[in-house]
Amino acid sequence: MISVVLDSNITCPVCGHKKNETMPTNACVWFYVCEHCKAVVRPKPGDCCVYCSYGTNRCPPMQQSDSCCA
Repeated sequence: MISVVLDSNITCPVCGHKKNETMPTNACVWFYVCEHCKAVVRPKPGDCCVYCSYGTNRCPPMQQSDSCCA
């Protein structure tokens, strides 16, 4: 059984603000609004979600199977 980490420190690529967030277990997050600068952050090309692009941990679907949400 694979242990899944649900917490991730996400860093805004616009202003550098960091926040610890709890990721959903069954979905990818395709956009994130920075609470500091209000920028709408989207994943980098090739990544499935903002946590895979800007977080300290990949999203739970990627942690579990190395394949992303469809």
